[in-house]
Amino acid sequence: MTARQPLTYDAFVELAAADPAVVGLVLKGSQAHDGMATPYSDHDLYVVVADDARTDLTRFAGHRSAELDLVIVTLTEFREAGTPGGERHALARARIVLDRRDGDIARILAEMARLGAEEAFQDAGGWLDAYANSLYRSVKNHRDGLTLAARLDAADSIRFLLELLFALERRPRPYNKYLEWELARHPLPGWDTGALLRAVDLISATGDASRQRHLFALVETAAREAGHDAVLDAWGDDLDLMRPLPETDCSRPSL
Repeated sequence: MTARQPLTYDAFVELAAADPAVVGLVLKGSQAHDGMATPYSDHDLYVVVADDARTDLTRFAGHRSAELDLVIVTLTEFREAGTPGGERHALARARIVLDRRDGDIARILAEMARLGAEEAFQDAGGWLDAYANSLYRSVKNHRDGLTLAARLDAADSIRFLLELLFALERRPRPYNKYLEWELARHPLPGWDTGALLRAVDLISATGDASRQRHLFALVETAAREAGHDAVLDAWGDDLDLMRPLPETDCSRPSL
């Protein structure tokens, strides 16, 4: 394509679909999430070619424009894109445009959207400890009158909290942009989506110590039910500062 005729998404899909070397086309990003695309959204497309296949489409490798971003990979490379540290978060809700492998592309995406049991357990333990650490710093700073520090630590804790909650369900945490989209369509079991999002919003903005403690009470219950007692118990008496204070405690903590 020339500068006068920029490569469009539809034109490239037609071109790729006609190439027998292409075994899959996978759309990710805003265009793959219903209702999330804006006039500024481009099309982020994975082009999956058969291992050892030759194709003239490699001339488009790395193509980036306001309309279309292309990633051209072999089938083996596409499988590896979902490994830890890869594109798992981005591909978990990707849309299949073409699958010439009798559902193989769909199966790969499904695997990316589901963490392995051991991987999820280990990840959750790490995120739980990180969450507790930031929360502890926040409520301690609040106690000591360090308002800014308390608020910043509270905001840090929310990142770790969300990673934890999704890991407990063996799901990769979505990017912040897609958090509300994800929870509206795929809620976290046992959590009230609206209440959780309000708590995340308020804690990030204000560092409200009481709300942090009540949220921690719910998280502690969920974490212990998932088998993470050792991580929590390692905090010893410091847990008391993270839990709801006796004078404001209730039998059923809420957000």
